[in-house]
Amino acid sequence: MKKLIVFDLDGTLAESKLSIDSKMSALLHNLLGLIKVAIISGGDWIQFEKQVLSHLPLDNRLLNLSILPTCGTKFFQYTAKGWRKIYSEDFTTVEKEKIFSSLKKAIFKENFKIVNVWGKQIEDRGSQITFSALGQEAPLHEKEKWDPDLVKRKKMKVLLDSYIPEFSVKIGGETSIDITKDGIDKAYGIKKLRDILNISIHDMIFVGDALFFGGNDYPAIEAGVVSIRIKNPQETRLVIETIIACIDTKKL
Repeated sequence: MKKLIVFDLDGTLAESKLSIDSKMSALLHNLLGLIKVAIISGGDWIQFEKQVLSHLPLDNRLLNLSILPTCGTKFFQYTAKGWRKIYSEDFTTVEKEKIFSSLKKAIFKENFKIVNVWGKQIEDRGSQITFSALGQEAPLHEKEKWDPDLVKRKKMKVLLDSYIPEFSVKIGGETSIDITKDGIDKAYGIKKLRDILNISIHDMIFVGDALFFGGNDYPAIEAGVVSIRIKNPQETRLVIETIIACIDTKKL
């Protein structure tokens, strides 16, 4: 029987930057009553509060939930006194300056000719710097049509890999690129889950939408986790329903 189910957030539990719906909330709450759950995503802590935590009942089932913002570069656990930060692998000021200048250089060279930008295009999340082509607050329908085949971001990733080879550059979300310290990505988060929760990687399942090579979920595969690639939150609901049914019948 598996002991931990790990989920991506945007595109997996909820649409990009949107909150989980009532059906997903109920399913997650039911799942937390049966097994440990972790959510690991590129968003910072405030996004988890907005998209997930504010929509879950505040009860003892949260003791089974681990939150790993910014692709696993941070780790939070729920305790009797509330949420507690376990670690945060933050950039230094010098590292941030190099990443920001490299992003601006890559954006200029690619010349995407973006007309409208909603919110910040480059966001400092402490332990992760994220480029969002249309801005952090862009409408979902605009994001979905900007780079559906990943061609634009793959070109930008090639440039960034040459500019800042000492950092990890991953494609995530609908329009974003996530940059973390080298070796600190979702595989790092998976290993931290193993060590902190004392659960073998073979006893985990990962569910995400960016499990393609270069995607920010792909490190989960590299870490050796049994992974399920989904296309949208609707498919995730089916996965959770299946897991709950399997646990109930002791077949997982």
